[in-house]
Amino acid sequence: MADWELAQLNIAHLLAPIDSPTLADFVSELDRINALADAAPGFVWRLQDDVQEEDPADNPFGEEFIVNISVWDSVASLFDYVYRTAHTDVMKQRKKWFHSAKSQNSVLWWVPTGHQPTAVEAKDRLDMLQANGPTTNAFTFKQAFDKPA
Repeated sequence: MADWELAQLNIAHLLAPIDSPTLADFVSELDRINALADAAPGFVWRLQDDVQEEDPADNPFGEEFIVNISVWDSVASLFDYVYRTAHTDVMKQRKKWFHSAKSQNSVLWWVPTGHQPTAVEAKDRLDMLQANGPTTNAFTFKQAFDKPA
């Protein structure tokens, strides 16, 4: 029987290039917030290579978006990291760095243990969520689904 882990994607539309003065405060927090995730209970894996450095044919987002993909042992452990750590304090400032989301900008889905989602796979899940609303294949914290049987 397969064991399952929770994958997540969130994207943000940058107000300016990542190396601009507008995003300097955000960039200065990245190492600290990533280290916090890496040490969080339930953390399994995160995409550490910049999606923009992948083969452009494999990058469905474009350089104007920052992309975060990670894997966790449960919905609860990801929720705790997102909403009960210093991550929350940084993200309260997001209007300084990112455009307001005009559509769904995050998605959750179950993956077999050990699977590391690609940006293309994550984009497909986000598209599913936008097209169909929450389902067992693509969902949100507000309407999460249990691990597959």
